[in-house]
Amino acid sequence: MESGIVKTAGAEIYYQTHGVGPAVVLAHGIGGNHALWYGQIDALARSNRVILFDHRGFGLSRDLDGRGRDAFVEDLIALLDHLGEDRVALVGQSMGAGTCIGFAHQAPERVAALAICDSLHGIAESAAVKAIMDAARTQTAAMDQIDRVLGAGAPRDLAMLYRQIASFNAVDRHNLTGQFTARPAADLAGKGYPILFLCGTEDVIFPIEAVRLVQEEVAGSFLVEVNDVGHSAFLEAPVQFNDTLLSLLQMAGHVGKSGAAHSNTAGYVRVGG
Repeated sequence: MESGIVKTAGAEIYYQTHGVGPAVVLAHGIGGNHALWYGQIDALARSNRVILFDHRGFGLSRDLDGRGRDAFVEDLIALLDHLGEDRVALVGQSMGAGTCIGFAHQAPERVAALAICDSLHGIAESAAVKAIMDAARTQTAAMDQIDRVLGAGAPRDLAMLYRQIASFNAVDRHNLTGQFTARPAADLAGKGYPILFLCGTEDVIFPIEAVRLVQEEVAGSFLVEVNDVGHSAFLEAPVQFNDTLLSLLQMAGHVGKSGAAHSNTAGYVRVGG
Protein backbone atom coordinates (compact mmCIF):
# COMPACT_ATOMS: atom_id res chain seq x y z
CA MET A 1 0.00 0.00 0.00
CA GLU A 2 1.05 3.56 -0.75
CA SER A 3 -0.47 6.58 0.95
CA GLY A 4 0.10 10.30 1.01
CA ILE A 5 -1.26 13.82 0.80
CA VAL A 6 -1.62 15.83 -2.41
CA LYS A 7 -1.84 19.60 -2.06
CA THR A 8 -4.34 21.00 -4.54
CA ALA A 9 -5.76 24.49 -4.95
CA GLY A 10 -7.29 25.14 -1.54
CA ALA A 11 -7.16 21.60 -0.19
CA GLU A 12 -5.04 18.72 1.05
CA ILE A 13 -6.23 15.41 -0.40
CA TYR A 14 -5.41 12.13 1.33
CA TYR A 15 -5.06 9.03 -0.85
CA GLN A 16 -4.12 5.35 -0.77
CA THR A 17 -3.19 2.97 -3.58
CA HIS A 18 -3.39 -0.82 -3.42
CA GLY A 19 -2.14 -3.33 -5.99
CA VAL A 20 -0.71 -2.87 -9.47
CA GLY A 21 -2.25 -2.75 -12.93
CA PRO A 22 -4.73 -0.50 -14.72
CA ALA A 23 -6.06 2.05 -12.25
CA VAL A 24 -9.51 1.99 -10.65
CA VAL A 25 -10.67 5.02 -8.65
CA LEU A 26 -13.21 4.54 -5.85
CA ALA A 27 -15.00 7.78 -4.92
CA HIS A 28 -16.96 7.64 -1.65
CA GLY A 29 -20.34 9.08 -0.71
CA ILE A 30 -21.25 11.84 1.73
CA GLY A 31 -21.31 9.60 4.80
CA GLY A 32 -18.06 7.88 4.00
CA ASN A 33 -14.38 8.29 3.31
CA HIS A 34 -11.59 6.05 2.00
CA ALA A 35 -12.04 3.57 4.87
CA LEU A 36 -15.56 2.60 3.85
CA TRP A 37 -14.24 0.72 0.78
CA TYR A 38 -12.68 -2.04 2.94
CA GLY A 39 -14.88 -4.67 1.25
CA GLN A 40 -13.65 -3.83 -2.26
CA ILE A 41 -9.89 -3.53 -1.89
CA ASP A 42 -8.89 -7.20 -1.91
CA ALA A 43 -11.02 -8.26 -4.87
CA LEU A 44 -10.12 -5.28 -7.06
CA ALA A 45 -6.44 -4.99 -6.14
CA ARG A 46 -5.58 -8.50 -7.33
CA SER A 47 -5.35 -7.26 -10.90
CA ASN A 48 -5.69 -3.48 -10.73
CA ARG A 49 -4.21 -0.48 -8.99
CA VAL A 50 -6.98 0.64 -6.66
CA ILE A 51 -6.96 4.33 -5.79
CA LEU A 52 -8.85 5.45 -2.69
CA PHE A 53 -9.09 9.08 -1.61
CA ASP A 54 -10.96 11.37 0.74
CA HIS A 55 -12.91 14.22 -0.83
CA ARG A 56 -11.93 17.55 0.68
CA GLY A 57 -13.54 17.92 4.10
CA PHE A 58 -13.83 14.15 4.57
CA GLY A 59 -11.62 11.67 6.40
CA LEU A 60 -8.00 12.80 6.36
CA SER A 61 -8.45 15.47 3.65
CA ARG A 62 -8.81 19.17 4.42
CA ASP A 63 -10.94 21.79 2.66
CA LEU A 64 -8.87 24.92 3.22
CA ASP A 65 -10.88 27.36 1.10
CA GLY A 66 -14.36 25.96 1.74
CA ARG A 67 -15.28 25.24 -1.88
CA GLY A 68 -16.60 21.73 -1.20
CA ARG A 69 -18.25 20.08 -4.20
CA ASP A 70 -17.25 22.94 -6.49
CA ALA A 71 -13.66 21.66 -6.39
CA PHE A 72 -14.14 17.88 -6.28
CA VAL A 73 -13.36 17.29 -9.97
CA GLU A 74 -10.40 19.63 -9.86
CA ASP A 75 -9.03 17.71 -6.86
CA LEU A 76 -9.43 14.35 -8.60
CA ILE A 77 -7.61 15.58 -11.68
CA ALA A 78 -4.76 16.85 -9.51
CA LEU A 79 -4.57 13.53 -7.66
CA LEU A 80 -4.43 11.45 -10.84
CA ASP A 81 -1.82 13.77 -12.33
CA HIS A 82 0.25 13.33 -9.16
CA LEU A 83 -0.06 9.55 -9.41
CA GLY A 84 0.80 9.54 -13.11
CA GLU A 85 -2.48 7.93 -14.18
CA ASP A 86 -3.60 9.01 -17.65
CA ARG A 87 -6.61 6.69 -17.95
CA VAL A 88 -8.68 5.19 -15.16
CA ALA A 89 -11.90 3.32 -14.44
CA LEU A 90 -14.16 5.44 -12.23
CA VAL A 91 -16.44 4.01 -9.53
CA GLY A 92 -18.53 6.62 -7.76
CA GLN A 93 -20.98 5.91 -4.94
CA SER A 94 -23.70 8.50 -4.23
CA MET A 95 -21.86 11.84 -3.88
CA GLY A 96 -18.73 10.30 -5.37
CA ALA A 97 -20.62 9.53 -8.57
CA GLY A 98 -21.13 13.27 -9.03
CA THR A 99 -17.35 13.68 -8.90
CA CYS A 100 -16.80 10.86 -11.40
CA ILE A 101 -19.48 12.13 -13.79
CA GLY A 102 -18.00 15.63 -13.69
CA PHE A 103 -14.56 14.18 -14.40
CA ALA A 104 -15.96 12.13 -17.30
CA HIS A 105 -17.47 15.24 -18.88
CA GLN A 106 -14.29 17.25 -18.43
CA ALA A 107 -11.75 14.60 -19.45
CA PRO A 108 -13.51 11.75 -21.33
CA GLU A 109 -10.23 10.66 -22.91
CA ARG A 110 -8.99 9.69 -19.45
CA VAL A 111 -11.94 7.38 -18.67
CA ALA A 112 -11.74 3.62 -19.29
CA ALA A 113 -15.10 2.79 -17.66
CA LEU A 114 -17.66 4.55 -15.49
CA ALA A 115 -19.74 2.98 -12.70
CA ILE A 116 -22.51 5.18 -11.29
CA CYS A 117 -23.54 3.53 -8.03
CA ASP A 118 -26.64 4.45 -6.01
CA SER A 119 -26.63 7.93 -7.47
CA LEU A 120 -27.94 10.47 -9.94
CA HIS A 121 -25.71 13.33 -8.77
CA GLY A 122 -24.44 15.46 -11.64
CA ILE A 123 -27.30 14.41 -13.92
CA ALA A 124 -30.08 16.84 -14.89
CA GLU A 125 -33.52 15.52 -13.95
CA SER A 126 -36.25 15.16 -16.55
CA ALA A 127 -39.79 15.98 -15.44
CA ALA A 128 -40.55 12.32 -14.75
CA VAL A 129 -37.33 11.78 -12.80
CA LYS A 130 -37.79 15.01 -10.85
CA ALA A 131 -41.26 13.91 -9.71
CA ILE A 132 -39.81 10.69 -8.27
CA MET A 133 -36.82 12.45 -6.75
CA ASP A 134 -38.89 15.26 -5.19
CA ALA A 135 -41.00 12.65 -3.42
CA ALA A 136 -37.85 10.85 -2.24
CA ARG A 137 -36.27 14.08 -1.01
CA THR A 138 -39.38 14.90 0.99
CA GLN A 139 -39.57 11.39 2.44
CA THR A 140 -35.92 11.22 3.51
CA ALA A 141 -35.25 14.81 4.61
CA ALA A 142 -35.76 14.13 8.30
CA MET A 143 -34.58 10.52 8.36
CA ASP A 144 -31.60 9.39 10.40
CA GLN A 145 -28.54 8.92 8.21
CA ILE A 146 -28.40 5.17 8.86
CA ASP A 147 -32.01 4.73 7.75
CA ARG A 148 -31.18 6.71 4.61
CA VAL A 149 -28.11 4.76 3.57
CA LEU A 150 -28.70 1.16 4.68
CA GLY A 151 -31.54 -1.21 3.84
CA ALA A 152 -33.95 -2.40 6.51
CA GLY A 153 -32.23 -5.79 6.72
CA ALA A 154 -28.68 -4.50 7.19
CA PRO A 155 -26.88 -5.98 10.24
CA ARG A 156 -26.63 -3.74 13.31
CA ASP A 157 -22.84 -4.06 13.40
CA LEU A 158 -22.68 -2.70 9.84
CA ALA A 159 -24.69 0.33 10.92
CA MET A 160 -22.31 0.85 13.83
CA LEU A 161 -19.27 0.57 11.56
CA TYR A 162 -20.79 3.11 9.17
CA ARG A 163 -21.37 5.57 12.02
CA GLN A 164 -17.84 5.14 13.34
CA ILE A 165 -16.20 5.72 9.97
CA ALA A 166 -18.45 8.72 9.24
CA SER A 167 -17.45 10.27 12.57
CA PHE A 168 -14.04 11.20 11.12
CA ASN A 169 -15.60 13.53 8.53
CA ALA A 170 -15.55 17.29 9.11
CA VAL A 171 -18.62 17.80 6.93
CA ASP A 172 -21.91 16.03 6.31
CA ARG A 173 -24.99 16.50 4.12
CA HIS A 174 -26.13 19.45 6.24
CA ASN A 175 -23.01 21.63 5.94
CA LEU A 176 -21.27 20.49 2.74
CA THR A 177 -20.72 23.48 0.46
CA GLY A 178 -20.69 23.80 -3.33
CA GLN A 179 -22.72 21.89 -5.89
CA PHE A 180 -22.27 19.61 -8.87
CA THR A 181 -22.95 20.88 -12.37
CA ALA A 182 -25.92 18.88 -13.70
CA ARG A 183 -25.92 17.90 -17.37
CA PRO A 184 -28.39 15.78 -19.35
CA ALA A 185 -27.90 12.04 -18.95
CA ALA A 186 -27.63 11.60 -22.71
CA ASP A 187 -24.41 13.67 -22.69
CA LEU A 188 -22.61 10.75 -21.04
CA ALA A 189 -23.12 8.44 -24.02
CA GLY A 190 -20.92 7.92 -27.05
CA LYS A 191 -17.57 8.58 -25.40
CA GLY A 192 -16.12 5.14 -26.12
CA TYR A 193 -16.19 3.60 -22.64
CA PRO A 194 -18.76 1.33 -20.94
CA ILE A 195 -21.15 2.89 -18.42
CA LEU A 196 -22.74 0.93 -15.59
CA PHE A 197 -25.58 2.05 -13.34
CA LEU A 198 -25.73 -0.03 -10.15
CA CYS A 199 -28.43 0.50 -7.53
CA GLY A 200 -30.04 -1.28 -4.59
CA THR A 201 -33.73 -1.93 -5.09
CA GLU A 202 -34.50 -0.55 -1.61
CA ASP A 203 -32.59 2.71 -2.09
CA VAL A 204 -34.74 5.48 -0.58
CA ILE A 205 -32.45 8.34 -1.61
CA PHE A 206 -32.26 7.46 -5.31
CA PRO A 207 -35.26 5.20 -5.96
CA ILE A 208 -34.69 2.45 -8.49
CA GLU A 209 -37.58 3.80 -10.59
CA ALA A 210 -35.68 7.06 -11.14
CA VAL A 211 -32.42 5.26 -11.89
CA ARG A 212 -34.16 3.10 -14.50
CA LEU A 213 -35.49 6.18 -16.31
CA VAL A 214 -32.09 7.87 -16.35
CA GLN A 215 -30.27 4.75 -17.50
CA GLU A 216 -32.62 4.54 -20.49
CA GLU A 217 -31.42 7.99 -21.54
CA VAL A 218 -27.77 6.89 -21.72
CA ALA A 219 -27.36 4.97 -24.96
CA GLY A 220 -25.26 1.83 -24.61
CA SER A 221 -25.26 1.85 -20.80
CA PHE A 222 -26.55 -0.96 -18.65
CA LEU A 223 -28.15 -1.32 -15.23
CA VAL A 224 -27.55 -3.86 -12.49
CA GLU A 225 -30.13 -3.93 -9.69
CA VAL A 226 -29.11 -5.43 -6.36
CA ASN A 227 -32.10 -6.94 -4.58
CA ASP A 228 -32.93 -6.40 -0.91
CA VAL A 229 -30.31 -3.71 -0.23
CA GLY A 230 -30.54 0.03 0.22
CA HIS A 231 -28.39 3.00 -0.74
CA SER A 232 -25.05 1.30 0.03
CA ALA A 233 -24.93 -1.80 -2.15
CA PHE A 234 -21.14 -1.94 -1.85
CA LEU A 235 -21.49 -2.43 1.92
CA GLU A 236 -24.57 -4.65 2.06
CA ALA A 237 -23.79 -6.91 -0.91
CA PRO A 238 -20.02 -6.62 -1.47
CA VAL A 239 -19.60 -9.88 -3.41
CA GLN A 240 -22.25 -9.00 -5.98
CA PHE A 241 -21.00 -5.42 -6.12
CA ASN A 242 -17.39 -6.49 -6.63
CA ASP A 243 -18.23 -9.14 -9.22
CA THR A 244 -20.20 -6.57 -11.19
CA LEU A 245 -17.29 -4.15 -11.16
CA LEU A 246 -14.87 -6.89 -12.19
CA SER A 247 -17.12 -7.70 -15.15
CA LEU A 248 -17.18 -4.01 -16.09
CA LEU A 249 -13.38 -3.89 -16.02
CA GLN A 250 -13.18 -6.97 -18.24
CA MET A 251 -15.67 -5.42 -20.64
CA ALA A 252 -13.45 -2.34 -20.81
CA GLY A 253 -10.26 -4.37 -21.27
CA HIS A 254 -8.98 -2.62 -18.16
CA VAL A 255 -7.59 -5.62 -16.27
CA GLY A 256 -4.01 -6.50 -15.37
CA LYS A 257 -2.10 -9.68 -16.10
CA SER A 258 -3.42 -11.52 -13.04
CA GLY A 259 -6.95 -11.55 -14.45
CA ALA A 260 -10.16 -10.72 -12.64
CA ALA A 261 -10.88 -12.20 -9.21
CA HIS A 262 -14.57 -13.04 -9.49
CA SER A 263 -15.98 -14.75 -6.44
CA ASN A 264 -17.05 -17.80 -8.45
CA THR A 265 -13.96 -18.13 -10.65
CA ALA A 266 -13.10 -21.48 -9.06
CA GLY A 267 -16.52 -22.80 -10.09
CA TYR A 268 -16.04 -22.16 -13.79
CA VAL A 269 -15.55 -25.31 -15.89
CA ARG A 270 -13.78 -25.03 -19.19
CA VAL A 271 -15.96 -26.04 -22.14
CA GLY A 272 -14.47 -27.70 -25.21
CA GLY A 273 -10.87 -28.34 -26.08
